[in-house]
Amino acid sequence: MTPTDQDRYGALFAEPRVMTSYAADGSLLLEHPLPLPEGARCVTEWLLRWAREAPDRVFLAERDGDGWRTLTYADALIDMREVAGWILSTQASPERPVMALSGNAVDLGVLSLAAMHVGVPIATVSTAYSLMSKDHGKLTDMTRLLDPAVIYVEDTGPFAAALDAIAPCHRGLILASADGAGRRSLLFSDARTPDAAEAVSSAFHKVGPDTIAKLLFTSGSTGTPKAVINTHRMLTASQEAHREIWTHLKHRPPVLVDWLPWSHTFGANFCTNMVLRNGGSMYIDDGKPVAPLIGRTIENFKSVRPTMALNVPRGYTMLADALAQDTALREIFFNMDLAQNAGAALPPSVRETFRKMSIETVGSELPFVASWGSTETSPLATHLHFPAEDAANIGLPVPGTTLKLVADGGKHEVRVKGPNVTPGYFRNPARTAEAFDQDGFYRIGDALRLADPDDPAKGLCFDGRVSEDFKLSSGTWVSSGELRLAGIDALAPLVQDIVVAGQDRDFVAFLLIPNPPACRRACALPETSAFEAVVDTPGIRDAIAHGLADLKSRGGGTSRYAARARFLLEPPDPDQGEITDKAYLNQRQILENRSYDVEVLFGDDPGGFIVPARPG
Repeated sequence: MTPTDQDRYGALFAEPRVMTSYAADGSLLLEHPLPLPEGARCVTEWLLRWAREAPDRVFLAERDGDGWRTLTYADALIDMREVAGWILSTQASPERPVMALSGNAVDLGVLSLAAMHVGVPIATVSTAYSLMSKDHGKLTDMTRLLDPAVIYVEDTGPFAAALDAIAPCHRGLILASADGAGRRSLLFSDARTPDAAEAVSSAFHKVGPDTIAKLLFTSGSTGTPKAVINTHRMLTASQEAHREIWTHLKHRPPVLVDWLPWSHTFGANFCTNMVLRNGGSMYIDDGKPVAPLIGRTIENFKSVRPTMALNVPRGYTMLADALAQDTALREIFFNMDLAQNAGAALPPSVRETFRKMSIETVGSELPFVASWGSTETSPLATHLHFPAEDAANIGLPVPGTTLKLVADGGKHEVRVKGPNVTPGYFRNPARTAEAFDQDGFYRIGDALRLADPDDPAKGLCFDGRVSEDFKLSSGTWVSSGELRLAGIDALAPLVQDIVVAGQDRDFVAFLLIPNPPACRRACALPETSAFEAVVDTPGIRDAIAHGLADLKSRGGGTSRYAARARFLLEPPDPDQGEITDKAYLNQRQILENRSYDVEVLFGDDPGGFIVPARPG
């Protein structure tokens, strides 16, 4: 890394610092030496501040034809108070929240702030449970758990089936920005009570740090997803810690073009709250890191010219392809302040592609940072805000957060404590009790290791999910997370993700999630060809075979490579708990759901799998 590259990091971030100590049981404790600054009493205090200090600045925006529908801070405050007055006229309360089924939108942003402003939790549910589900079973369970007073959808048309499915499960009002299904729902434009200012003010001043602000559902691999309590203290503490690490936020309001769903903590709490805390602007991206919609993301980037990018590995993989073909997009992208990855480690080959393009475009490396946490940590627990060679490096604990590394076999399970950590799960005391150890640390379920055992300031590396590692029949442990990342790197660009299989088997094997655009480019078949035929072409099979051989050649024994691989033709199904909102695969659930593919993978028919190419 050149001095110019170092300068870009130094201008944006605080110096990496960490303190270490040991608990009575010998567990390693890590925390930031800086104290956590006192945060706002509640989230909507931020809106009041910026409505005073920057009333005409864009706060929220969404696409409207060829332009943008924008909402300034001043107008957002007016709208929030009027909608809050209407919420007070309903049966909404801390026990009967507002439930939202649709995706990111300006109206949903206003509704969410209005609810939180008067002490009513907002529970935004992933659209997958409404629009992709076949039986809406999990959605009905979530509705029963919440007992919502208000259920919001952007348009009743697309959500008609979901609304019908949950109708017997609630007694709430249906609120919609558009009534495409003709259900006679209350329109959002009418959900305003401008003459309730005194009642709204009274309710607002009763909101405190321990008031529930949001209920966010975990993805739920099996059974009903849990509703994670997010208090105002959690959300404000997380952003104060963030500002102490990303020091440039104190003098440069962020501008985002962002698709990350508000039903998930990264989009709802990290991205959106970062904008609100720091007086920035959020342009809601109607694109997504999937083939039909990535073009829209590119158009929005060019229109807005954001100051930073926040995405998941799948999104960056697709952006890398677009950047390679678009000079104008490269000029915008690599002149931003930074790019942040979350959800899973970015494959080294993708990271290297960005590094080379950045140097070629602007003469220095765009800072690529990362963070780690969960819905239960709101989500910020660690930040990688300094250069690191290891793609698995997740940085160091942020101010106010303490990590405890507990020896677990050959690994160290990490647990988290701080004001950013949830007090528990809504109406689920049993799961709440299970989630914490005797010292009050949250059991997140991940393993971490020191990047350099002699220098903790070099950061911590993600060492897999404790529950995803397994043993081969030989008794050899397989680090699923580490091998998954190495496999993606070896098989790029044809593969966008991998499920690692082999528990109690003689060898490791991969189930491959294909990258359809890359696979189609690599074969000679027409665009209309069935994808099953695409991945079965000799060119694709040979490329995978050579990638597997490359992984094997890196050495390390049977736990470090896959002896076989097989493409999954059906994409991961969020309705079946196979994928989270942040596009992270639930390895165990996919292995259980795709038992047929697993048996073929470990079977006797060589046509059902691909093996490493022989040397030469």
